[in-house]
Amino acid sequence: MNLIKKVFIKCKKEKRPALLTFTVAGDNTHKNSLKILKSISPYADICELGMPHNTPVADGGQIQNCSHRALKNGIKTKDIFKIVKQYKKFKYSRPVILMGYFNTVKQFGENNFINECKKNKVDGVIIVDLPWPENRDLAKRCKKKSINFIQLVAPTTSNYRLRKIVNDSHDMIYYISMLSTTGGELKVSPEKIIKNYQKIKKLSKNKNVVIGFGITDKTISSLKKACGLVVGSLVCRSITDSLNRGNDPSVAVQNVVKKLKSQIIQQNQ
Repeated sequence: MNLIKKVFIKCKKEKRPALLTFTVAGDNTHKNSLKILKSISPYADICELGMPHNTPVADGGQIQNCSHRALKNGIKTKDIFKIVKQYKKFKYSRPVILMGYFNTVKQFGENNFINECKKNKVDGVIIVDLPWPENRDLAKRCKKKSINFIQLVAPTTSNYRLRKIVNDSHDMIYYISMLSTTGGELKVSPEKIIKNYQKIKKLSKNKNVVIGFGITDKTISSLKKACGLVVGSLVCRSITDSLNRGNDPSVAVQNVVKKLKSQIIQQNQ
């Protein structure tokens, strides 16, 4: 069984959503990126690792800052796999989802990318700008290697497309809560987000739907009905703030993720 699916089974037994964190590979160095992943492992359930890109169309300022630092430091796709490989040797490692843009995959070579994911124990992949149905071939090839290709749906996804996407999805579906780049203030009420979320769940009772975009320490408690919640910009901001102060970013990130996890646990007690 894919490790991602195992996480959701565990969280359902604990009657709480899974906590998914997002950091950028290589931010601000290879060493620090690995250290950050290890520091958040006691509290995160799944770690999303961004593949830095110079034109990240879905990412807001906080994640762009992280990507810029990583690229400035010379991070390459092969280095991202090295980070995952080293992290997976860590006793308390979590499932890893690589998140990025199709150009990165295309330049690396699609088959080469999938093989490296398998070789280095990547558990899932999100390709932001490769929507359904254009992603069907790549998704099938990922599934053959037991890699969870994660489909994206949005508030504007038509009912027809939603049914098709859900049908083709693997274990996990990512619901983008609002029309915005990452890190934007939540423009939709939590009640509306949950209503849209439940519409997706009705079509995918056996699949795990997570909510991303606009999830912070202020909004996380109001979205507890989801299978999982993704926090990215808040985590990335803590890295930037820590680096600007000359502090160890892994300590700051650990504190942020620890607080988020406690909110998830408290809301279900």
